Amino acid sequence: MREEIEALHAQGTWDLVPLPAHKNLVGCKWVYRIKKNADGSIARHKARLVAKGFSQEEGIDYYETFSPVVKPTTVRLILALAAQFQWSLRQLDVKKAFLHGVLQEEVYMTQPQGFASKHHPSDFVCRLKKSLYGLKQAPRAWNERFTSFLPSLGFQASNADPSLFIQHSSLGTVVLLLYVDDIILTGSNSSLITSVIGALTQEFDMKDLGQLTYFLGLQISYQSAGLFVSQTKYIKELLDRVDLQDSKPCPTPCLPYHRLLKDDGKPYSHPEQYRSIVGALQYLTFTRPDIAFSVNQACQFMHNPMESHVVAVKRILRYLKGTLAFGIWFKPGLLHLHAYSDADWAGDPNDRRSVSGFIVYLGSTPISWASKKQHTVSRSSTEAEYRALAIAAAELAWIRQLFCDLHVPLHVPPLIHLRSNGNIACHGDFD
Repeated sequence: MREEIEALHAQGTWDLVPLPAHKNLVGCKWVYRIKKNADGSIARHKARLVAKGFSQEEGIDYYETFSPVVKPTTVRLILALAAQFQWSLRQLDVKKAFLHGVLQEEVYMTQPQGFASKHHPSDFVCRLKKSLYGLKQAPRAWNERFTSFLPSLGFQASNADPSLFIQHSSLGTVVLLLYVDDIILTGSNSSLITSVIGALTQEFDMKDLGQLTYFLGLQISYQSAGLFVSQTKYIKELLDRVDLQDSKPCPTPCLPYHRLLKDDGKPYSHPEQYRSIVGALQYLTFTRPDIAFSVNQACQFMHNPMESHVVAVKRILRYLKGTLAFGIWFKPGLLHLHAYSDADWAGDPNDRRSVSGFIVYLGSTPISWASKKQHTVSRSSTEAEYRALAIAAAELAWIRQLFCDLHVPLHVPPLIHLRSNGNIACHGDFD
């Protein structure tokens, strides 16, 4: 706690001032956390001063709050290119990242518990000059501060993903991925990467974590054949959380031809627990396309889950119990984009809407996939298939824009395979 306070004072996070009349006062509290490594061992203990942002008032002490984060498909694409070209992958962590953000609004906060000023113990409050964890606008302020510095190093934001930054020079290419305060660096020139790390460390309080091995719950292992990415630790923690660590595994994530009904059975007594578990399963689809359809079904009943829906979620968890080691291989191969598209016409018995599904491969590696209900009712199977095809084509166009921003040429036009009535009905070049 003392280290946290010293860091806040060193950053010039606030000034002590009397509270002006008719100004909102935000509280604060201490939050303690144990950070662990991928193997479960303790990395360090953390104490963080957090503002009680729920007491902020829109239009008074905050306005815009949105802050972009890198898309999962972008992360998978960069990992695939790193495996293809044998680029080194480095990871950086920004210490107390939100403290670097400069606030544009007037925000007043109570003094930290246990560290009130001896000269002004109760009559003064903290006027925040820098953002603080817990503030609604803190992620946005940090993102603006960091992204406004990157152009001075020669980085440009991608047109397709604003959290992907690329530096092109005669010496090579450096790629930076930003997910809040976690950063991945890779590129064709190791010395350029090292120089970028040095420049970032001078500007921000950075910690170089070395080779990328554990990122946002993703475990990255390096093999002679390429990269293997899994979420084994994340699955084990989720199973422990729901007390299913000793459950009997299931061979499939859902029953074949079984669809969930919105009024099937009794309402579940703990809907907030259902939402928490299904939200965790959504994040697992980062490396597990095999559960995308089942999780998509479970997500449709967040507002009013039934006991039958909980049974379906438990089946997904039991399937994960038997497939802990599953993940994605990123191997060198042909830089060819091809996608598979399908639709289940009027497959949802609740509203008769169709479900679109697609998966995009780079060579033999899946890099993008989705299972999503269509927005409107399709009047024929042909209409449902074309809607699914349009979604897959849009995804391919977006991925191709990423390749353009990275200056990686695709010598063969992307190919889409459309599946209809159980057979490959047609395919065509996407150009």
